Amino acid sequence: MKNQLIATLVAAILLFVWQFLSWAALNIHGDEYQYTEKQDTILQMLNRELQPGSYMMPQPAPGSTPEQQKAFMESSEGKPWAMVSYHSSFHGSMAMNMIRGFAVDLVAAYLLIWLLLKITNLDFKTALLSSLAVGAIAYLTIPYLNSIWFENNTLAYLIDWVGQWGLVGAWLGWWLPKRQN
Repeated sequence: MKNQLIATLVAAILLFVWQFLSWAALNIHGDEYQYTEKQDTILQMLNRELQPGSYMMPQPAPGSTPEQQKAFMESSEGKPWAMVSYHSSFHGSMAMNMIRGFAVDLVAAYLLIWLLLKITNLDFKTALLSSLAVGAIAYLTIPYLNSIWFENNTLAYLIDWVGQWGLVGAWLGWWLPKRQN
């Protein structure tokens, strides 16, 4: 149990550090959130017109019939569209977000280790490839699948998948086989 806890803690720290490097220090995700000189004007308009929430525009009104939805889709073809996440108040404190992020990393690391320890005769290669497979599942079913529908670039998430799950898999491939009961 002690070895599993050490493996979990170190793996979670590796995930957390990778995420810091990816999002802050190296800014791999910088293209996802671009600057516009019109931000003040846009935010003033959003503040007047929207309640906090996430919006996909345009879309048919709630309760539209299937015929109305089809006509709407046809009339929207080739026109501009947007996704907006609007919040009425900015909070710059990151402490709770970082605590929650690390807690998620702990859970993810623990679940991966739980799976790996179900493998008899676990070795470095199997731990590494299994970790990359778990990362692939996460990448393919969230960022990549969303990119199909919402036309986003997922290169940064692809780098994260290989980087963070490869790093964690290498750690676990080195640590776990030597200590497996």
